[in-house]
Amino acid sequence: MPASHRFSTRRAALATFAALVLAANAPALAQAPAGGAVKFILPNAAGSGVDTIVRAAQPALAKALGQPVVIDNQPGASGVIGLQALSRAAPDGHTLSFVSNNVVILPHVLKSVPFKMPEDFTPIAVVGITPLVLVVNPTKVPATNSKELVALLKAKPDGYNFASGGTGTILHLAAEMFVDEAGVKARHIPYKGVGQMVTDLIGGQVDFGVLGLVTAQQHVKSGALRIIGTSSGKRLAAAPDVPTFAEQGLPGYVVDGWFAVLGPKGLPAAQVKRVHDAVAAAFDAPDVKEAMAKQGNVIQIGTPEQALATFKAEGARFAALVKKAGVTPQ
Repeated sequence: MPASHRFSTRRAALATFAALVLAANAPALAQAPAGGAVKFILPNAAGSGVDTIVRAAQPALAKALGQPVVIDNQPGASGVIGLQALSRAAPDGHTLSFVSNNVVILPHVLKSVPFKMPEDFTPIAVVGITPLVLVVNPTKVPATNSKELVALLKAKPDGYNFASGGTGTILHLAAEMFVDEAGVKARHIPYKGVGQMVTDLIGGQVDFGVLGLVTAQQHVKSGALRIIGTSSGKRLAAAPDVPTFAEQGLPGYVVDGWFAVLGPKGLPAAQVKRVHDAVAAAFDAPDVKEAMAKQGNVIQIGTPEQALATFKAEGARFAALVKKAGVTPQ
């Protein structure tokens, strides 16, 4: 056999061996799903808190994933429409979602939902928290701190009301937690969204309510609203002068909004790791970190195992609160 032919045969054999090695290890490699973009279904409207977060991170997410990222807002039915779409998606890494902690509340405030949370999904990561603050209309409520607000509410039982962006939302339940912890009474006025809630808070149609820090700050600066305190466990880097309610004598009043990445049920472990690592890289990008800081969000990315535990624990926590607050499922 000519030397050149023997060399060619040896090279072909080596190439075949290399291909076999790659094939054997393929399941362990977190390869990008072939073709197309990665779609993030958001079960809420454009301009919402989660939507603002995802759009700020969209370019970095696309870079980290190595694929285009499409944001698909599917609001409606308190988030059920978007979540149902995710639950029906193929577990191939092409369809994911960013959600707020409203998703663990939904099953307890609606008479029925077409899925189980989190059993019909794959929690990938709790990405961070959105600090919450309790605000008052300064014209109608002359309180400047928690003790003064509690005194006013106790002096006029049922004489004040509080707003929320909807029955059973995190903003509603966070306000209910304050009322319960303080031992006071106030009437709940639900709205069909945060926008109208804020408009009526400023206009004086309602007296107080809980908002995300970034939503509240712009109106606090103008003097239209006043922050009484934050329900976070510690003071906020974005608002260090705002005291916690624990500091103000209500140690049991600790609650934050949080946001997470969710996939459909049965998402392979390799894809879970791939998405988790991409999200961690994206939210570590300097421009995304700056955007999150401006929004008042605190990035604390946990593991998939921690995400599952959080979904379960928070679901149980809010189920108990819904029952205690006497929220009637709609």
